[in-house]
Amino acid sequence: MATGRVGCRASRANLVATALVVLLIRHSDMSPRKLAKRAAGSIDWLLFGAAMALAFLGLVTMSSFTASDPFFIRQSIWIGLGVLVFFGAAQIDWRFLRRSGVAAAIYALSLVPLLLLAVVGQAILGAKSWFDFGAFAFQPTDLAKLALIILLAKYFSRRHIEIANIRHILVSGAYMAVVFLLVAAQPDFGSAIIIGAIWFGMVMVSGLSRKHLFATIALGTVTFVGLWTFGFHDYQKQRILTFLHPLADIQGAGYNAYQSTVAVGSGQLVGKGIGYGTQSKLRFLPEYQTDFIFAAYAEEWGFIGIIIVFALYGALFWRVLRIAGKGASNFETLFGVGVFCYFLAHFVIHVGINLGLLPVTGTTVPFMSYGGSHLLGEFLALGMLCGMNRYSRALHPDAMNREFEGGYDR
Repeated sequence: MATGRVGCRASRANLVATALVVLLIRHSDMSPRKLAKRAAGSIDWLLFGAAMALAFLGLVTMSSFTASDPFFIRQSIWIGLGVLVFFGAAQIDWRFLRRSGVAAAIYALSLVPLLLLAVVGQAILGAKSWFDFGAFAFQPTDLAKLALIILLAKYFSRRHIEIANIRHILVSGAYMAVVFLLVAAQPDFGSAIIIGAIWFGMVMVSGLSRKHLFATIALGTVTFVGLWTFGFHDYQKQRILTFLHPLADIQGAGYNAYQSTVAVGSGQLVGKGIGYGTQSKLRFLPEYQTDFIFAAYAEEWGFIGIIIVFALYGALFWRVLRIAGKGASNFETLFGVGVFCYFLAHFVIHVGINLGLLPVTGTTVPFMSYGGSHLLGEFLALGMLCGMNRYSRALHPDAMNREFEGGYDR
């Protein structure tokens, strides 16, 4: 009898619990259908589509090199993982990043692997930028860029009205300088320049005065002179000199730049066709899968293909800025601006190098170049933006007041 009563009570409890669940599903915003709709609604499909189209064009270019190259298969795997990271990040509520302690902790943690690189880093092409795990290698610089964007977004979100105070420029510049110096010491000056560009772009948007702008440019000039005197290796100085006189040594320091411009120019209007790029297939074009993927693509797709790629990047940049403009607070807006500067700097420097307009520094282009570290970081950045898009300024108009009152730090 006792067992029967217990069973009866358990059955009643289950009925009550079931009824409560049904009521919650019917009368709340947490129904499975609404959750699925909200998840899909937070995704900027044009943003995601542009990124995937660029990744696909990079894959097609890699697949046309040689049958022995493993780039296509490995990159396909990285793209698949990147898509998972994107959709996972898009479902996270990133408002916890507004807390100063969280932003500072992420920044500090990102410095640890950069410091470890000096001890256990794997030297590739003369730069200690990678951790070698056998089956794959990991470059922590890409995640450090995101960590810096988060910290600067938090710093400027409550201080941008005081940006006229030189102290805030110096403090934010110090945050950037730590990452810059650790990356430049590898040496990876391409990534170091991008880190500086991220900081400069975010400072400009935050309201840099004309006086401080010229002071910043002067500081950058002094920094360059110091790096030229004490930091740059001879081969890096030679690359810059070759940029000023590109035809002076096409068999030596100017070889990469010369072969890249030959590849781009030989594509002409419609390209040589997929799989018929002689510069890449015959290995005249160095690092064709990473630093010179744009030149390899341009050779096979021609000027029309270049227009397509530029249009895709234009759509990507436009959607990033659009999401940034709808940020629930200054933090989300500045984070979006930082991601924009991150992508734009990579794009401009990579294309400029491939066209012979900038010195060769070894820089990937977002979503197209081979490599898992930068690809996961880029998809993570887009996913974070879509996650922030779920609680845009229109949905939370009180966010701005809470931000200035310090509500996110409590």
